[in-house]
Amino acid sequence: MKWDFIIVHESAHEWWGNSLTAKDHADMWIHESFANYAENLYTECQDGKAAGAAYVIGTRKLIRNDKPIVGHFNVNDEGSGDMYYKGGNMLHTIRQIVNNDEKWRGILRGLQKTFRHQVVSGKQVEDYISSKAGIDLSKVFQEYLNTTMVPTLEYRIKGNALSYRWSNVVPGFAMPVRVSLTDGATAFIKPTETWKTAQLKLGSNDTFHVDENFYVNARNMDQPVSTP
Repeated sequence: MKWDFIIVHESAHEWWGNSLTAKDHADMWIHESFANYAENLYTECQDGKAAGAAYVIGTRKLIRNDKPIVGHFNVNDEGSGDMYYKGGNMLHTIRQIVNNDEKWRGILRGLQKTFRHQVVSGKQVEDYISSKAGIDLSKVFQEYLNTTMVPTLEYRIKGNALSYRWSNVVPGFAMPVRVSLTDGATAFIKPTETWKTAQLKLGSNDTFHVDENFYVNARNMDQPVSTP
């Protein structure tokens, strides 16, 4: 309630969408995901990084995961309305993967410089971000844009041994993720679809958790699944 989101959102379109425009309506996420993400950045600018993160994380309750964000090409199909909130959370997640705010800022500005006054495809935007980040993000984009799945980190803890893997993901998904350990420490782990084990300074199962800045789910495999 501190500011009118629609003014920031639509202003972002004026700056972003009128300079860098999608070739096909199926890639409307190029417009809406970045405009939604601009709301997060505006909040961060006004009230600090934690407030910006809380804003975008808070929008997750509005994500429907009803159908993929990317629509069908050449038939004027925009895809899911999740291009707003899920798209914004995808970009926030990628920022965490890059793990360098100066580099991330350069990527956002570089997109505008490189594709200024052009119509582009989603693939061009994806490839540019991967190239400048120095990280192959193709599976990350595929997961969040082309499916309705949310990555689930499955894990077990035994002593200081953490076993983990990704489930509910596209084949080849291997996104790194930050986890919180004992005494407030954090570390990146690099799960794949295959179980891995790492020796970490772990606290109890109650203290271990995945950084909420990543739009993922987590499941302790040693705890029973609750049912309604």
